[in-house]
Amino acid sequence: MGQAEPPSSSTPLFYIGRDSHGRWVVQDQKHLCGGLFVDRATALKFALFENGHKPQAVVMVPGVFELDMSARPRVVHQRTVDTDAPRQRRAA
Repeated sequence: MGQAEPPSSSTPLFYIGRDSHGRWVVQDQKHLCGGLFVDRATALKFALFENGHKPQAVVMVPGVFELDMSARPRVVHQRTVDTDAPRQRRAA
């Protein structure tokens, strides 16, 4: 078998481990996506689905790994354009 390629910068990295209650935890590196699972197989299936089936972008975390969903997603503000407003002419 060949060596696995490292994940590209566009591939989300997912961490898998167990929390203090014994549940399996999956979380992406930006803390925007994740969940709690009853078994390792389901946790791994979720992580692979979310990262485009790239096993090299899944990291098993030793010890206690608690779910942290405190990160806030970035909101991109777009200007609204009033299409009913009269257009202004530019002076030459």
